[in-house]
Amino acid sequence: MSFKESGFSKDSSLKTAAEEAPIHRIRITLTSRVVKSLEKVCADLIKGAKEKNLKVKGPVRMPTKILRITTRKTPCGEGSKTWDRYQLRIHKRIIDLHSPSEIVKQITSISIEPGVEVEVTIADAA
Repeated sequence: MSFKESGFSKDSSLKTAAEEAPIHRIRITLTSRVVKSLEKVCADLIKGAKEKNLKVKGPVRMPTKILRITTRKTPCGEGSKTWDRYQLRIHKRIIDLHSPSEIVKQITSISIEPGVEVEVTIADAA
């Protein structure tokens, strides 16, 4: 009786830790004022996830929030009415992953550019 005839397979008896761990739906939200650094972090995260053969959706580019403040240049009421216009642009990207939470810890351990906020939300895959 050979090994295959006995009903046992070498591949099915050995399971990795990643296959035994429950699969979660993980959402990574990246926020920054600088588009170039935001896109670099986004590309690094996706590259790391694809190297581990994970299911990746994104990056989803959310609409840019533009915060505006218009104020008078002069502190007193005298002089011509001149105005300063300031604005702050906030860019946001969303990446969805389907993987065990242990693998996400490895992926998110990459160097993150200064000024980029990373928020990781873990939900059960239903």
